[in-house]
Amino acid sequence: MRPVARCEVCGNDYDLAFEVITAGERHVFDCFECAIHALAPVCEHCGCRVIGHGVQAGDALFCCAHCAGAEGREGVRDRV
Repeated sequence: MRPVARCEVCGNDYDLAFEVITAGERHVFDCFECAIHALAPVCEHCGCRVIGHGVQAGDALFCCAHCAGAEGREGVRDRV
């Protein structure tokens, strides 16, 4: 029998939980939704989680060029 791990976001005890190690820190989740909620950056314009490439303008991260433009960033293009 597998040991049960507790998701750090929702607290669910789940035998199929998985861990993600990023920047030397260990995180445990029961689903990708919780992992995204905890680890994905947030678009500086619309607030959605950036789970794809996103676009960067200086040190700001956006989900798309439209959001970057809405914040006054010029010359930003989506990565296609």
